[in-house]
Amino acid sequence: MLRKILEFFKIVIISLVIILPIRYFIVQPFYVKGASMEPTFHDHQYLIIDEISYRFHEPARGDIVVFRYPQNPQEYFIKRIIALPGERVEVRDGSVYVYNDKYPEGFVLDENVYLADSVKTYDLSEEIVTLQSDEYFVLGDNRNASKDSRSFGAVNKSFLTGRVMFRGWPFNQITVFATPEYKY
Repeated sequence: MLRKILEFFKIVIISLVIILPIRYFIVQPFYVKGASMEPTFHDHQYLIIDEISYRFHEPARGDIVVFRYPQNPQEYFIKRIIALPGERVEVRDGSVYVYNDKYPEGFVLDENVYLADSVKTYDLSEEIVTLQSDEYFVLGDNRNASKDSRSFGAVNKSFLTGRVMFRGWPFNQITVFATPEYKY
């Protein structure tokens, strides 16, 4: 009997040694609250976040990220990266314009991959936002119901928790998410 108890504790300890580092340093579950990313994500969906890949490469335009809300770091938000460090971004006439070294005259971000044609992006100000070397401009996919960089500003890289890898719940909607290909 004592041998079975010791064997049980051995299995529990080995499991914890394997599972806990994965859970706290590599992937993390995230529960969607709100409608800011519809139709990509809906309220009460369960996502798995990749916390390690941004240690090896920079976030990319189109990545869906979870980050700590800059005005209250105890809250977490989920949004899509629209503009990268060093770029300038402008929301004008219902579209997003991005200016960078490759496109100094700017380009309209083609978001048809994840936004319906009828979705327009409206800004809360008339300014062109210039991102610092460690800042990202993020927007929700449901632009009319999203609190995002248009209201709280750019997100510092230090606030990024990770990139959405896949939707795990509900089971009939399991999906792996990749960075979209943009046409410039």
